[in-house]
Amino acid sequence: MRAIRNLILICCLFVAISAGAQVPPRVLSIDLSNATITQLATDIESKTSVRFYFDVKQLDSIRITARVDSEPLAVVLKKAFEKTPVKFTIDPGGNVFLTKGREIFASLPYGLFDAERDAARIASQKEPSALAQLYNQDEQGSVTSSQENKLVEIGNKSAAGQGGSVSLAGYVRDAANGAAIIGAAVFTENPRIGTYTDQFGYYSLILPRGAHNLNIKALGITDSKRRIMLYSEGKLDIEIKTQVLSLREVVISAESSANVRNVQMGVEKLNIATIKQVPVVFGEADVVRVMLTLPGVKTVGEAASGFNVRGGAVDQNLILFDDLTIYNPSHFFGFFSAFNPDVVKDVELYKSSIPARYGGRLSAVLDANSKDGNTKKLAGTAGIGLLTSRLNVEGPIVKDKTSFILGGRTTYSNWLLKLLPEDSNYKNSKASFYDANVRLSHKISEKSNLYITGYLSNDDSNLNSDTSYAYSNKALSVKWKHVFNNKFTSVLVGGFSGYQYNTRSDVNPVNAYKLGFDIKQLNAKADFNYYLSPKHTLDFGVSTIQYRLQPGSFTPVGGESLIARDIIDTEQALESAVYFGDRFDLTPSLSFDLGVRYSMFNYQGPQDIDSYAPGLPRSEANLTGTTAFNKGDFIKTYHGPELRFSARYQISEDLSVKTGYNTLRQYIHVLSNTVAMAPTDIWKLSDPNIRPQYGDQVSLGLYKNFKSNTIETSVEGYYKRIKDYLDYKNGAILVMNHNIERDVINTNGKAYGLEFLVKKLTGKLNGWLGYTWSRTLLRMNDPTAAQLINNGDYYPSNFDKPHDFTLVGNYRFSHRFSMSLNTTYSTGRPITVPVGKYFYAGSLRARYSGRNELRIPDYFRTDVSMNIEGNHKIHQLTHSSWTVGVYNLTGRDNPYSTYFTSEQGMIKGYRLSVFGNAIPYVNYNIRF
Repeated sequence: MRAIRNLILICCLFVAISAGAQVPPRVLSIDLSNATITQLATDIESKTSVRFYFDVKQLDSIRITARVDSEPLAVVLKKAFEKTPVKFTIDPGGNVFLTKGREIFASLPYGLFDAERDAARIASQKEPSALAQLYNQDEQGSVTSSQENKLVEIGNKSAAGQGGSVSLAGYVRDAANGAAIIGAAVFTENPRIGTYTDQFGYYSLILPRGAHNLNIKALGITDSKRRIMLYSEGKLDIEIKTQVLSLREVVISAESSANVRNVQMGVEKLNIATIKQVPVVFGEADVVRVMLTLPGVKTVGEAASGFNVRGGAVDQNLILFDDLTIYNPSHFFGFFSAFNPDVVKDVELYKSSIPARYGGRLSAVLDANSKDGNTKKLAGTAGIGLLTSRLNVEGPIVKDKTSFILGGRTTYSNWLLKLLPEDSNYKNSKASFYDANVRLSHKISEKSNLYITGYLSNDDSNLNSDTSYAYSNKALSVKWKHVFNNKFTSVLVGGFSGYQYNTRSDVNPVNAYKLGFDIKQLNAKADFNYYLSPKHTLDFGVSTIQYRLQPGSFTPVGGESLIARDIIDTEQALESAVYFGDRFDLTPSLSFDLGVRYSMFNYQGPQDIDSYAPGLPRSEANLTGTTAFNKGDFIKTYHGPELRFSARYQISEDLSVKTGYNTLRQYIHVLSNTVAMAPTDIWKLSDPNIRPQYGDQVSLGLYKNFKSNTIETSVEGYYKRIKDYLDYKNGAILVMNHNIERDVINTNGKAYGLEFLVKKLTGKLNGWLGYTWSRTLLRMNDPTAAQLINNGDYYPSNFDKPHDFTLVGNYRFSHRFSMSLNTTYSTGRPITVPVGKYFYAGSLRARYSGRNELRIPDYFRTDVSMNIEGNHKIHQLTHSSWTVGVYNLTGRDNPYSTYFTSEQGMIKGYRLSVFGNAIPYVNYNIRF
């Protein structure tokens, strides 16, 4: 080992001499107390062109106390190390080599190598050098580096004398489990060239040949640096250690300020560690609930499924899990998220500046990524709560090549429902759900990786009635990532997504029935990324989705049922798109992200299509005929371009201004007369009578960071227009309606607002504070409609809540104990209520206000939780933790909805609250 270590230092010395570094300055000063070798090296490197080379593990236990004023480098080092076993050597280029107990020489004896060609052969890709072998260079020339302060040679050394730039690419992974590090910044300081890793942890750079310090930074990992000597094109895989939380304030470099430097705006990204800190109902970490704490993201009330982003409806959000479309992201009517927190790695929400590779929805994209299985060893997590339990197991099938992750959750909440008082409306209710995730990752070769993801969820509930509600999500995808070369990569995806629900009642055999609906989609896409130059990165690709919907089936259950069978015709359609985007830097301060997506929608047969007289309301009286189309016929085609534009001007390292403009098209709709997503909602494809939705949004934002980028602040303003959003007529029948186009109407809308965010994600005290002022207004002034809503004037949407304030805070008292707080306030949502009464046709009738003219009371809630960790010993079988908290600490009776009934000739109003009391919870978590 000693001979190998000396060989490493000799090789590093040889490279450093040949690199021709600058001579160090004449004098310098240091003032250190009980400092590490790394701190000394960092201090001197920040003041000079000197570079240090040493083995961190060999010297990490040594501490230095020294104060030297205006002395040469040699004197400074001599005084710093005079009471330690550290030896130092300074080469002619100003590089410092540190060893323990034995000194090395700054020059190589003549004749050490037999010939120049031997040295070149040693460093070539065909026969790796001794140095490269220490970094696990494989047969294809890829180097894996897991240590800092050691020089890594990349490429063919015979090309060292050539000029110009070459490409460098590779993967950034967690050294402990082999998981991909997503969104890590990989960059060099001089010249200033950088990029971010993709969803697979892959990066690609074009750098000048020669020596570089490669920096790797991301939240949740230890800031790292790799010293490289780049001779020609090559690959460098980097293994990073996860960050150990410090109780002291962490100072983050300017490169960590992704919110300032990124071109995209309206993007929020949270990792699972942050999500688990936010207290939610029943203590189950909830991806969707945490997203609701961000500015511009709202919901109509507690336990409501779905969410509204910048004035968009719940069906206008594209929800993806590993490129799988999830149609219903909740369990038990919204009480729990459909995402298992132990399987999710991070979540990204696009509110504006939506990349061109996404399409099909008007409002937002929620993209959740699952973890890769541990490629090093078998590991897992488990949790037990009052209502749910979960188990996750992961590990290698073939070490460092093939891994798996398997997770599942289930509930046993019926015991809690049985404890409700006898007079409770939910005494005889039941609720059950489960979900399961599986992911396989396989490294086919150095250039190809295969990923298979499966997801299944199922709900079956009964809320004190003879009717049960059941719904499920099913999804499967196969993903292949291929690296053609360091500049050109591709991702091919094929998958299936399905959602179905049914309501069932069989208490009375005579009218026992089952009402069902389902939607299935097959999708395929090819995404390509080409790193053209340090100033241009190109994205392009194609996608297609085959939809098959069963809009409704009403069937009898059992031989005694007298229910007449009724089935609505199946719908089919094909949605395709091609896109192209370019991210480029015009100047170091001014950057753009331009994209165009062209989408096409083909509504297909077999189908019978009704035609109506032009310019008149769609009704049976105005029916002009019915046309029958055969299987495979293209009945109606919609198509058009979608533009994507973002620009960023960086005023300083911690201040930038951004603007963006998007246009989007949506060809699938939800038909619902509820304010939130419900299991009985019906998805409907655009057809000759129902036009696609269209929207555009312009936004402007200012981003400023403080205290060395540890505090992020932003303010964003936006204005959005919506065209052909489906609303329903008064008295509309949406379920089992064979002519649904007669009961829905096209409306136009507008949404605008301001969003403020202050975020601090480091230190003992962390969290964020957000405030949103916004309006969402709709208008139905189509002259062909039989009855105008609100006389054709604008009216608030069901989810229009002008003021929304959220505070999320977490304080870590020690490594083992922390407390979290979540406080939220919002304006009450709009409602339509009876405001008077009158007699008509001999009976008393109610007179209602304008559509959504009044509001329910404002919403306020405070949650608190305590997180208690077990000991942090590394070598033990399991690690455990407790989460104890209270949801709705003040016990406020927040209204969810209001409804009115006629009782003995009087109209009485009632208010429904989901959680009218404080709800304590406790969870036990274990990791092994």
